[in-house]
Amino acid sequence: MNRHRYHDPTTERQARLLGWVSLGLGAAQLTAPRAVCRLAGVDDSTTARNAVPLVGVRELAHAVLLLGSDRPAPLVWTRVLGDTVDLAVLGRAVASRTGGRRVRAAAVTAAVAAIAAADVYTASRALRNRNAARKGAAGKEAAAPMEVHASVTVNRPRTEVYRYWHDFTHLPTFMTHLDSVEYDDGHTHWKARGPMKRTVEWDAEVVEDRPDELIAWRSTARGGGVDNAGTVRFSDAPGDRGTELHVDLSYRPPAGKAGAAVAKLFGEHPEQQVRDGLRRFKQVLETGEVVRSEGSPEGTRALRQARQRPAQPLKA
Repeated sequence: MNRHRYHDPTTERQARLLGWVSLGLGAAQLTAPRAVCRLAGVDDSTTARNAVPLVGVRELAHAVLLLGSDRPAPLVWTRVLGDTVDLAVLGRAVASRTGGRRVRAAAVTAAVAAIAAADVYTASRALRNRNAARKGAAGKEAAAPMEVHASVTVNRPRTEVYRYWHDFTHLPTFMTHLDSVEYDDGHTHWKARGPMKRTVEWDAEVVEDRPDELIAWRSTARGGGVDNAGTVRFSDAPGDRGTELHVDLSYRPPAGKAGAAVAKLFGEHPEQQVRDGLRRFKQVLETGEVVRSEGSPEGTRALRQARQRPAQPLKA
């Protein structure tokens, strides 16, 4: 079942009514084809007398579809196709007949055209409802932010850890997807590499800053389409093991969940970036540089690997 399907009772009632119309027409065309031909002014045509029962079968098929479905409105398009054929045939009948037969053919053509108009209206309304439902579902998906939570323990005093992070220009040294971060009086400008070699820029502001405890930020109106907010919390690790760093991030990918899935495929999902970045942050604070293993992948955009030295055995 399509989860974006929209239920419009009025449109569904109209579709069901058209199903009863198909049932009535089909029954008449099957049980009294000669009378139908005479009423339509085509009783002088053997071909028409043979075709009317077939049209009746088609109308009964429409009736089964529309009366047997719990959502018949989208199925009215099948009637629209049938109406197109009927009007073309009746138009030729009107043009090729004279006198009373022509009058009767023209009257039936007008009646079929009126029914066709009702079919088109109902089918078009169902299509508009479906498109509106899809847009609404897409809007709800986009409105729900995605969240990332990550933490790391750094064997350094809390003041040192806070001070290093608070200098936002340091962030690109361990967040490999960042090209640069500029800071000026509580406002920051970020430049990063996104999926498919795309450069992304946005502005953010620090909304709360408690020394050695917490830094909170959010993107501004000039966020460049990267809507995000988050906090970094600093606390003493148990057992005098240094500092616990907790990052909480909420964001809305520009392309919604689909965009996040593509980014993850290319190793650029924000959760991957944050967790890998925290591991590198720990190494920078504890060893003064990022150390990597020869066999540990860092993601497709970790271009700064070239600046990292391979891990070496500890010297005795």
